Amino acid sequence: MGTSRNVERRTILKAAGATAATLGLAATTGCGGGSGSGDGTVTLRYAWWGGEPRTIAIKKTIALFEKKYPKIKIKPEFTDYQAFWEKFQTQASGGNPPDVFQNAVGFLRKYDKRGVLMDLKTQADAGNLDLENFRNGVLANGQVDGKQIGIPVGANTMALVIDLKAFEKAGVEAKFGWTWDEYFDALQTIQDKLKIAGDTGYFTIMYLYDLYLRQNGKAFFTDSDLGFTDDDLTQWWEDGYKRVKSGLVADPKKIEQVAPKSGLSAGLAASEFTWDNFSIRYEGEGESDYGLAPIPTTDGKDTGQYLGSLMLSAFSGTKHPKEVAQFISFMVHDPEVGKIMGYDRGILATTEQYDAFKPTDANNKGVAAYEDEVAEAGVLGKITPHPSGADVIEAAFLRLGGEIAQGKTKPADAAKALFSEAKAAFAG
Repeated sequence: MGTSRNVERRTILKAAGATAATLGLAATTGCGGGSGSGDGTVTLRYAWWGGEPRTIAIKKTIALFEKKYPKIKIKPEFTDYQAFWEKFQTQASGGNPPDVFQNAVGFLRKYDKRGVLMDLKTQADAGNLDLENFRNGVLANGQVDGKQIGIPVGANTMALVIDLKAFEKAGVEAKFGWTWDEYFDALQTIQDKLKIAGDTGYFTIMYLYDLYLRQNGKAFFTDSDLGFTDDDLTQWWEDGYKRVKSGLVADPKKIEQVAPKSGLSAGLAASEFTWDNFSIRYEGEGESDYGLAPIPTTDGKDTGQYLGSLMLSAFSGTKHPKEVAQFISFMVHDPEVGKIMGYDRGILATTEQYDAFKPTDANNKGVAAYEDEVAEAGVLGKITPHPSGADVIEAAFLRLGGEIAQGKTKPADAAKALFSEAKAAFAG
């Protein structure tokens, strides 16, 4: 890695308090696709998921866009993550999805396969969409089989959030290049000295397992299948369950009892793996200080990390492709939009917005510093492919991992079940 800087010094989080993912917003309803009026005004439906802070910010950006393009009106639709995709599935099946919508890599191939997503390269070629100035190669995240079906609005990477006070009190340090053995040794020291678990449940997180596989020359997905064996997964889950039994990983029943609060911020464990831009939640929920620490490695160097992203996609059947492209281009490049959105959806994806937004709170500064340090370490690779059905498999991985943690399913049986469910998901 070439660096042993103390992560606490570089990336300490001091959150303002609000969580990044407040749920429970009522979904708005909208019938029909984008529409036009007699005076030439066009109306586009724009849908996203997220909490109230995101919705407030996005509505401000919509107002900016409508001021610049008075002949284009935006009709917002928003809800929480699960309800969004349930509704979108119904809309797509009925040929009535929104003109523009928030998207993620796990859904690209699924809806491209069904002909729902527009190839936005056509609008870029027509001069309606700017595909320049995307940072760190993140534009490739929205590409499938030579088509540009998603335009990134932000970028994030997996990180380890740690309880800084617990790590300091136990006398252990998180640093770039540490191995999995060193990580688990540190957690054992914390358990021995502080009598709390080291981790909240690492082995149930699909994207963390993907990093572990990448460290070992594999990946969770190939273009059309799983990139590992059931023996690989059985070993991963067996090791995880042993750590639950030993107390190194927190009791899943206790984790459930404090939900929706995190087990880390509830003081049940000293660390938790998550996406770096989700880390704002911990200071708002907990009573300690929290920091972003490096992903453990197999070889002391390769973390397997890559930049993921939220994106904007467009309906292939929209009646207003030019206006849709103009809207997306504005939303990913306009500097004022960047200032309004900040890092709500990850580190801003284009140079215009990244340069325009200067975080003032230590929370966002910590996320930016973490991603800068990961980039400087030279460990970032390309995102792994996500075949159609990836979203179903992610949900199955989380569910089966939870059953293992509670002793309801044996790891080998869970691995067989995942492969069976994956086969069905890929065929769907």
